Amino acid sequence: MEVLVAADRVVAPVTPGATPGRAEAVVTDALPGLSVTRLVFDMTPDSDEGPAGGGTGGTGGSTGNEAGPRAASHLAAARQLVPWLAAGEHVAFVTLGDPNVYSTFPALVDALGRLGVEVPVATVPGITAFQDLAARSGTVLLDGTQSLSLVTALDGPRHVADALRDPDRTVVVYKGGRHVPAIAALLAEHGRLEGAVLGELLGLPGERVEPLAGAAGRAASYLATVIVPPAPATSTGEER
Repeated sequence: MEVLVAADRVVAPVTPGATPGRAEAVVTDALPGLSVTRLVFDMTPDSDEGPAGGGTGGTGGSTGNEAGPRAASHLAAARQLVPWLAAGEHVAFVTLGDPNVYSTFPALVDALGRLGVEVPVATVPGITAFQDLAARSGTVLLDGTQSLSLVTALDGPRHVADALRDPDRTVVVYKGGRHVPAIAALLAEHGRLEGAVLGELLGLPGERVEPLAGAAGRAASYLATVIVPPAPATSTGEER
């Protein structure tokens, strides 16, 4: 909060027609009266522009194909920042979750670099959706020598299937709301549905937290997170 109060200008990502964006709504709820400048970002699916892309409010990435609409929106937003930065303003960019995890922020910084703008950049760590969901659902993410994979399901559950090959691995799935039924079916096939939890719109209107098994028959929104804990220990009682 101190960073936002001290900043000369606070900017927030927004998609065309979305007023305000989710990140802006969160900070203005916490700081009523805070002035926020909106930067418009295109939300064309990553598959249209190659392996990378950026989303608003913590679900994006790097700039991807420089000719695509998403990267063009990054450059347009960066150009909007240039005069403020040139004037010496301290600009704070707000995002959902952590600025270094599937965030629009690195793409914006990269776009500034492509415009030849070099300014000091600092990030403030945030609480990610899967950390929030773990706390709300009482799910232990990791223990001992277990590992964790954070994957997306924008193009279906194939990355989830790859991560499930290790029974000692916790799997966190982002951006897979419309594929919830397919993800649930895949987990059931691997014996991993029990204990899996779904969190949707955490901290926002319409929030829900429930076992994935109970939500398997319907899709969820884009801001949905699934946690799949490691497989239970074998029936012999031996640790994996």
